[in-house]
Amino acid sequence: MENKADHRADLRQKGLKNTKRRMAILEILEKQTQPVAAEQIFMELNRYDLSTSMSTVYRELDSLVNNNLALKIKINESNKALYEYNRMIHKHYLVCLGCKKMISLDMCPLKTYEEKLQEQTHFIITDHKLNIYGYCPECQAKGLPRKA
Repeated sequence: MENKADHRADLRQKGLKNTKRRMAILEILEKQTQPVAAEQIFMELNRYDLSTSMSTVYRELDSLVNNNLALKIKINESNKALYEYNRMIHKHYLVCLGCKKMISLDMCPLKTYEEKLQEQTHFIITDHKLNIYGYCPECQAKGLPRKA
């Protein structure tokens, strides 16, 4: 992939070793259009002929998250985490409860509200997360949500 040099520099800047596995995980994350599960990364690594264990994939992902090279996203009440390449862009998601598709929102609907909160409470807000849950048009066409 053409971004290998950038990933090498990112790893070096964070004091992380440049390993084939880390490079491959960063490349896998970078080419995704939405956050992915560790299991998907594990399967993709096997396609790269970089067979490894799931625990190693989780350790590598934790290292990348701790060094701000990847983001870890928890969706809904699930304990399952999803990961994405950290493009240093603030974003939120629409999440389909039917097919689990995630659509990135181009704007932050909380910016004005956050500013008002800071003004009213004198609280310094450093970050927020917002995911909006519902059903995409494709799942609605399949009859979701089902009425009780």
